[in-house]
Amino acid sequence: MEVTLTPTFPLRRARSGLVRLSLLTLLAAGLHAGDAHADTNPSNYDCQGHIEAGTPAPGEEDTTVRYRFGCNGPITGYQIQTNLSDTGFDTDTVVFDRFNVPVTTDAFSCAGDFPGFGFNCTGTYSGAYNNVLGQFTIAERLCAEPRLDPLLTVTYATADANRKVTQYISGPFDLGRPHGCPPSRTGKLRIPRDDTSTTRRAATRQTTARKLAARRAAARRARTRTAATGGSA
Repeated sequence: MEVTLTPTFPLRRARSGLVRLSLLTLLAAGLHAGDAHADTNPSNYDCQGHIEAGTPAPGEEDTTVRYRFGCNGPITGYQIQTNLSDTGFDTDTVVFDRFNVPVTTDAFSCAGDFPGFGFNCTGTYSGAYNNVLGQFTIAERLCAEPRLDPLLTVTYATADANRKVTQYISGPFDLGRPHGCPPSRTGKLRIPRDDTSTTRRAATRQTTARKLAARRAAARRARTRTAATGGSA
């Protein structure tokens, strides 16, 4: 989805005090020029990630959850939307490459209300499925039911010489139930997965069942003919 906007940047109340993952000075949040090397549609990005137990700050009584995700193209913002109320979140998040080396050009600053059901982050991310890392807290235990399962939406914004802003949005992407927990009675994901392999397996089972039924019918006809022939002899 492509939307043309005028540059407005409303501020929301943020919380600090969680464990900081930042190893670098945050970049100023804002817009940057389009990436000439991007060959993907920013409104149709592929983003993947998950959640797991995080590292609580000293004295933190709520459950700390770590999230991580990566996308195949550059983004300038993202939203984490939780199905359970969050009680806090990292205001600074950083990015690591696939070799766990900090990407010093990339970082985000996050803001939102708490308790709430999500938060918004703005900054810079260059793509290549590098890992965005952050944490938030919830009042419930990590593996309690109903199980936590946040959704991710990402944005990418560009501005031309006249400060005309074009924004792209991709998602939502399902980060899934927490890793390290027993299987949830409500499944792995909030958003049903379009699993073509499952569709193929179902079609194969149906084909096999039809072939088996046809063989059984042929066998019954053969037995009937044999019985008729034997009876007439």
